[in-house]
Amino acid sequence: MAIKEVLRMGDARLLRVAEEVRDFDTRQLHALLADMRDTMQALDGAGLAAPQIGVNLRVVIFGVEKNPRYPDAEEVPQTVLINPRITLLTEEMEEDWEGCLSVPGLRGRVPRYTQLRYQGRDEYGVAIDRTVSGFHARVVQHECDHLDGILYPMRIKDLRNFGYTAVLFPDGGQQDD
Repeated sequence: MAIKEVLRMGDARLLRVAEEVRDFDTRQLHALLADMRDTMQALDGAGLAAPQIGVNLRVVIFGVEKNPRYPDAEEVPQTVLINPRITLLTEEMEEDWEGCLSVPGLRGRVPRYTQLRYQGRDEYGVAIDRTVSGFHARVVQHECDHLDGILYPMRIKDLRNFGYTAVLFPDGGQQDD
């Protein structure tokens, strides 16, 4: 459909709590998802939340096959997740580097839970229920945070672990957003 402008940190629309989707398998929902897919693909994103393109709905997409921004990441299946609910399965957390299409050019070490269960619906209203760990769990938490108005820098514990990608990784070990 179309590549949309991604809102950047500082835009108040990114701080809202998104509204639940009530109607599935609609022309509007399919058009939104097509725009989100086009935008995520064009920017080599691992995921995208509807609020990032200015749509205040509880809709995220994510998926990683081979991604130049995350060259060492495990694969994550292409997923549409609507009205997600997350259940933590452990108290164990792990810090790792994250970037965000709404915070271009920057990276930060973010603590995330290592195992979780997520539930929700796909675009047709079909139930999704998965138990995941590792990078998959990190991506889900990052994208779902957007639905609650949380950007990853808000979760960084030590701001010494936050900076410009080109400065933090001068050898190109991490790709720029």
